[in-house]
Parts: sequence; C-alpha cells; structure tokens
Amino acid sequence: MSTQPLKILVFSHRPEVRESIVTAVGRRPAADVGRVAYLEVGTVSEVLMAMDEGGVDLAILDGEAQPTGGIGLCRQLKDEITDCPPIVIAVRRRDDRWLATWSRAEGVLVHPLDPLTAAETVADVLRSQRLPATRG
Repeated sequence: MSTQPLKILVFSHRPEVRESIVTAVGRRPAADVGRVAYLEVGTVSEVLMAMDEGGVDLAILDGEAQPTGGIGLCRQLKDEITDCPPIVIAVRRRDDRWLATWSRAEGVLVHPLDPLTAAETVADVLRSQRLPATRG
C-alpha cells in the first residue's frame, strides 16, 4: 500500500472557505482511504493548471466562488479533461444540490459543513474511484 497521501485540490476565492473545507474533511477522511494532502487554490487559472498537470485525486470546488463558480467550472472540467478526477461541489443551500448534479459532480457538500458528513462524502467518492470498471 502506498504511503503517498492522496492529493485533494480545494478551490475557492475565499481563504476562509478553503480552510473550512480542509478542516471539515480532515487529513484522514476514513481509515481505508488513508491520508490526504491538500492543494489550496484561489483562482480558476490555478485550478486549470493543477488539473492539466495531473496528480489530483479529487477536487472540491466552491459552488459560490467568484467570479467563476465551482458548478460551471466542474462542468467545464468534465467536458474538457479526459479521465477527469472526481469532483465534489460545496454549495450554500441544500436546494442547490441539483446544480451540482447538473455539473456532473460525484459528490455534494452543503454549508455549514458537518465534519462527519464531509469526511464520509469525500471518502465515498474516493472509494468509488478505486472500483474496477465493469463494462459489459
């Protein structure tokens, strides 16, 4: 088993939102997932550069980021990147969950973030990426 932590990109133009996400998910979302390391970015260009470079295991995007929100950015990434890593969208209102679904995100977090739910959501998405593809 690799001791290298999984890399999670966290995007928001607001440092306090990035901090709340990192704090809620934690450094080890679940025992079977292992440790994670965070790459915090504040601009869309930083997201695009990191995703193009590769090595990102999961991205958490702030749906309320300005001037470009994570919801539209998620859809763009899913359209433009072959084998795009899984993406989780953080939204402010529970009613906005459908927008995250529209964006093709694999998971949704709702503010205020509950640490147990946030860690479980991220761990579930990471686990689902490990499953072998079964295409028939």
